[in-house]
Amino acid sequence: MGDMKRSMKTSLIIIALALLACFVVLKSRRNEPDTQVGPVEANGSETSRGPSFEVHVVKPLSARPLFGLLGLLGINDDSELRFDHTSSGAAIGSVGHDRLELSAEGWDLFIEINGDGRVAPGTHLVFPLELGGRQVKLHCRPANPGIGHLQTTTSRTGSDDLSGRFLVELATCENAESGKAIEWPPAPLTVRGSFAGLPPARR
Repeated sequence: MGDMKRSMKTSLIIIALALLACFVVLKSRRNEPDTQVGPVEANGSETSRGPSFEVHVVKPLSARPLFGLLGLLGINDDSELRFDHTSSGAAIGSVGHDRLELSAEGWDLFIEINGDGRVAPGTHLVFPLELGGRQVKLHCRPANPGIGHLQTTTSRTGSDDLSGRFLVELATCENAESGKAIEWPPAPLTVRGSFAGLPPARR
């Protein structure tokens, strides 16, 4: 009996250490905000298929069940939300080297870069999310100063179409319908994505 208890205690300690190690790994990889990205290169095969984009919204670890351990184990914890050019109602709005506007049904992303190359206060994301057992629409904005980048390049020689990638952190959110601030997220959301072959449009 004593050997069994010691074995169980050892197993529990090993499990606890494994969970702690997983947490440390996830913490170190939190959102992976790579702000030191090299030049953007257009992919010819992508641009030949026409305009495309994808947007990912990554919840912070503190907003995920068990701090994201479920995702590490391959269990869907809804820690990442997304939409792209194939989503219902997908549309491309204003596009330029200092701005990007993408939308879909229930989604509206606008990224604006100021003259100093920083994420401007006008940057925002409107998107649907289930909080407290009910579906709400959030309107989230960056901190001041904003954190992130928008990198663009012309898709191919002789074309004005733009390709690139982006990453921004959104620190505060409010209920998009009532305009009231909410106490979520507990840490900034990371919005990241890429696009190819988008035609530049005027403001």
